[in-house]
Amino acid sequence: MQLRDFVVGSKVNGLEVGKTVEIVAVKHHGDMVAEVTYKDADGNLNEQMVYADQAAEMELSDKALPWSFDADADRMRLVSEAYRIHLAYLFDPYLAVHTSSIEPLPHQISAVYEKMLPRQPLRFVLADDPGAGKTIMTGLLMKELIMRGDIKRCLIVCPGNLAEQWQDELHRKFHLRFEILTNDRVDERSRAGKIRQ
Repeated sequence: MQLRDFVVGSKVNGLEVGKTVEIVAVKHHGDMVAEVTYKDADGNLNEQMVYADQAAEMELSDKALPWSFDADADRMRLVSEAYRIHLAYLFDPYLAVHTSSIEPLPHQISAVYEKMLPRQPLRFVLADDPGAGKTIMTGLLMKELIMRGDIKRCLIVCPGNLAEQWQDELHRKFHLRFEILTNDRVDERSRAGKIRQ
């Protein structure tokens, strides 16, 4: 930076250690020295004589404000969309219903949205009669919790003969992928753990 770069309104790093200050007045005394009046972020005024060799160690701040609009537009759009999706449940209280391939019954809606979701964090046992829609209620609850950022991993315990049906329905209707945990898979993982040790 050179002394001629000190003009009213410019932001300068280096006049005060670790601070960016705004120039409010400049009086040049030849080519080698300038009397600079500046204001810091708190609004405090100060004055300093700046010599040409000192000015060379200072730099103009490229940001006139603490924030600017020079970010990558595509990345900004991606971040804002992700944030909108993260908060979507605030604007659409039945977000999981509207983003799934289902038509829930009234008792399923009331169980998930009136009983389960308001009582977080709790663990639930869905033990309705056969055909009452436990898979639907489970899918709705999990999808709402995922969209709110409340769960990342989940274990569902269901009757063994229905495990594949649950896995298929949760994937087909809610786009939720689950692995079926069998004794063979548990043995594989325990063997792999012993090998690593």
